[in-house]
Amino acid sequence: MTERDRLELANGWYEAAVFGGDDAALPAAERELDAVEADLALARGRITHARFLAAREHGEGRDDPGEAASFERAAELYRQLGDVRGEGEAAFWLGAYHQVVRDDGDAALPYLERARTLATETGDRLTLSYVLRHLGFAEHTAGRLDAARELLTESTRLRRELGFLPGVAANLVGLAYVSAAQGRPDEAVAYLDEGVRLAEASDARGILRQLDEARTDLDT
Repeated sequence: MTERDRLELANGWYEAAVFGGDDAALPAAERELDAVEADLALARGRITHARFLAAREHGEGRDDPGEAASFERAAELYRQLGDVRGEGEAAFWLGAYHQVVRDDGDAALPYLERARTLATETGDRLTLSYVLRHLGFAEHTAGRLDAARELLTESTRLRRELGFLPGVAANLVGLAYVSAAQGRPDEAVAYLDEGVRLAEASDARGILRQLDEARTDLDT
């Protein structure tokens, strides 16, 4: 159901309450508006996150507290609505905020684990692929390379199934770094080569820049 559909339903419930005297219509209208607000808060938080990533490329990334506030509001509303899938997605983004923006892996982990549980429960494979990717980053940072490889590989498998080619290419960057750290330079090169093909096919220029940076970092 689209936001426009929900707003039309809310207006319909309003008329039912005002003109039809149906007091029970008011809570129904509020639920529709809460659903719209939750989706909007999640979308706003993601845009703020994207703005941070863009600024970071120029060495200017700054923490915008509005990002966390947006994701927290989305999570709260989804929880109240009983929208488990939405709550799982909001939990992931809170984890990403703490991990990427705040550079606080310890604070991120509970959100990522919560998101993993909810995404698995609801069969949300796309969100799960994001969660596994970021859990893989955490394992890589901690030096647990086998665990990082396993998580990134599973995330990549899900993304291939979904046809999410830019996401596959992004994961191949991470897998290349893991392979290089494990002393597998040929494998790292293969990951980067495939990543370039997929990124070019999907016009993912941001991922292409990451692949180029990885080649420079890994001297491949």
